[in-house]
Amino acid sequence: MGISPRPQIELEKTYNAAADHYDHPAVSFWNRYGRRTVDRLPLISGMAVLDVCCGMGASAIPAAERVGPAGHVIAVDLAEKLLNKGARRAAEQGFTNIEFRRADLESLPFPDRTFDAVLCVFGIFFVTDLHGAIRELWRLVRPNGLLAITIWGRGFLEPADGIFWEAVRREDPELYRSIKPWSKIFEPDPLRTLLLECGVPDPEAVAEPGWHQLRAPEDWWTIILGSGYRSTVNALSPANRERVRISSIDGVRRADIRQIRTDVVYGTARRPAHP
Repeated sequence: MGISPRPQIELEKTYNAAADHYDHPAVSFWNRYGRRTVDRLPLISGMAVLDVCCGMGASAIPAAERVGPAGHVIAVDLAEKLLNKGARRAAEQGFTNIEFRRADLESLPFPDRTFDAVLCVFGIFFVTDLHGAIRELWRLVRPNGLLAITIWGRGFLEPADGIFWEAVRREDPELYRSIKPWSKIFEPDPLRTLLLECGVPDPEAVAEPGWHQLRAPEDWWTIILGSGYRSTVNALSPANRERVRISSIDGVRRADIRQIRTDVVYGTARRPAHP
């Protein structure tokens, strides 16, 4: 069952807007954890890979490197601007084995058991039906194939995160109250349990601590604009938005925040070779 049109449209709008900051050095963590997700997987030459919620190809391009010219990667996302940037980026790096397409995570247009590996990096928490989305990803995995789901850990973007949300609350309490958390899953055990509930056998979930350096307080605002927080920024009035921007940057400067948390949890599973 797909998500209702409005959440899908809002997601698409948010990430098309965020695309203008996605490739800024301040948000290099997209590339770092995309590549790290791929590096943890035993991908080999000739494999067919699907990367869902691919953004600009942070995991799709490393996957294309690993599977080589004999393999193929299909990278899907809702945001056309991110897809276009990803396709340009792949072409600039000389990859001819990767294809960027627009598609919805909850209704993917591929036959069952099509791919040797299905990846979803920082995308699963946007759906309204987590169980349905994971079953949708799992149905596409071939026998002996791999599923990889990467999520953010607890405390993502702290200690700067609280500064931004407090600034939003001061300027627009109604907007602040209307924000729904992306996910309640931040730890390995709940992710492992969720995968088991979706019929994924013997999954592994591993937490990995991480930090992201801020070169300057202004980097924090660039991260906000180049992430899902862009939807909150866009919902503010221009005057409120400017005050939130100033408060966010000044708060990071006053607290002398030089790095923010980017803990992740990697969930992986292999489909049995025989039923």
